[in-house]
Amino acid sequence: MIRSELVLKIAEAHPDLQPNEVELIVSTFFDEISKRLAADGRVELRGFGAFSTRARDARTGRNPRTGEVVEVEAKRVPYFKPGKEMRSRLNV
Repeated sequence: MIRSELVLKIAEAHPDLQPNEVELIVSTFFDEISKRLAADGRVELRGFGAFSTRARDARTGRNPRTGEVVEVEAKRVPYFKPGKEMRSRLNV
């Protein structure tokens, strides 16, 4: 599912909301998750899962096209851990 499909599903489920209101809700939801993760935080949605970040160390990589050795800087990457209810839904 892509973002626009999510907006359409929510709009269908709640006909009292205008499409631009639904778009604002979805945008705010994703923006707040992104802000919290950028601040090195954690977002937990009970029954769904938890978003957090993990640190990746600097390393030596290789350009696959040229074979040239390149230095890859340390960075933080997003991580999602599904909740117990989500795992049970997937493994029915």
